[in-house]
Amino acid sequence: MWNRIEDRVTRGERLNHDEGVYLLTEAPLIELGALANEIRARRTDPRIVTYVIDTNPNYTNWCTVDCHFCAFYRNPKKPAADGYTHDVEGVMRMMENARGLGATTVLLQGGLNPEIPWKFYTDIVREARRRYPEITPHFFSAPEIHQMAEVSGLSLRGVLEALHEAGQRTLPGGGAEILATRVRKRISIKKGGPEAWLDVHRHAHAVGMRSTATMMYGHVETPDEIVEHFDHIRALQDETGGFTAFVPWSYKRGNTPMESKVPFVAGASQYFRVLAASRLYLDNFQHIQASWFSEGKKTGQMSLHFGADDFGGTLFEENVHLATGHVNKTTVAEVETLIRESGFTPAQRTTLYEILRVGEGPEALANLSAEVPLFIESLRELPAEYPARLEGEEPGDTLVMPR
Repeated sequence: MWNRIEDRVTRGERLNHDEGVYLLTEAPLIELGALANEIRARRTDPRIVTYVIDTNPNYTNWCTVDCHFCAFYRNPKKPAADGYTHDVEGVMRMMENARGLGATTVLLQGGLNPEIPWKFYTDIVREARRRYPEITPHFFSAPEIHQMAEVSGLSLRGVLEALHEAGQRTLPGGGAEILATRVRKRISIKKGGPEAWLDVHRHAHAVGMRSTATMMYGHVETPDEIVEHFDHIRALQDETGGFTAFVPWSYKRGNTPMESKVPFVAGASQYFRVLAASRLYLDNFQHIQASWFSEGKKTGQMSLHFGADDFGGTLFEENVHLATGHVNKTTVAEVETLIRESGFTPAQRTTLYEILRVGEGPEALANLSAEVPLFIESLRELPAEYPARLEGEEPGDTLVMPR
């Protein structure tokens, strides 16, 4: 089947569902990556890898939907000392901090908190646009849009029209997880089926917004359900053309309710396969985003040779993955160095993938500045079976090699 797929992709033909499953399960990984990279070079400048300077704060962690994969939320029915909800001025302080860091995008999301009034959402968009016109308010996931509709009494279209009128032009793709009914019933039943997410993005595109399509894999889904997810977003992109990029990442299980039910961690090989398969299968998406943040810096670098053309954001603040024990930090200088080390030229972009600045190419590695930190890989949470103390390590001591 591989030779047939290679021929079809090279001729620009669309792959079918069974071929998509084959890419995720049996296709030779190195050849898959090479083909994905060839197609990536047809759709974007093969010399350039883009990134965005952004931050990802949250306005509340109170949430009523009880997603089994989430360690971030606090249930309003269970008092928690660390539960919070920011007011408009609290959000503006986040925007001010983002400006101080040089961010051009703020990806703001929060839990589904029924105590927040509808006016809050349009106010923070309007105030962000008024006070910080140089920063794109990339606010609110699809589940949050449903929450706004419930609080306001408006339709989904009405909510999105009001946000657009307030100044919002882009919508993040969070809340998709896996767009398959069985999976959503198991891990996020209160968010509804695939259409709940798809309808929001369909309406968002209709009112003039662009959005991203995301996917969180590596839990209870099957390869067939990943391709079902691809089918849904490919069909909507055919219909509206409103997606800017596809952004996959792996489930982080630490501290989550379903941690014990997922006895494995999706690693780099699976990530490369998902990225490469998405590049070939999602033939109407221009951009595929790799992630130094969720998968690790070295994996992020290799991803740029498996069909990805974008390195994601700097994510100066991030709390959802942090709650699982997953920590990864970077700087603009390091992001550009990681891209150069992979053989590409870094380019800073906007939320809409407009190029703001093209940096020096790989030749700049000969003159690394003091701004580039030592390569530190703050990767994923420790597996459950990881021992509390290593052999040869005494309590309170630093790690020593066993003799």
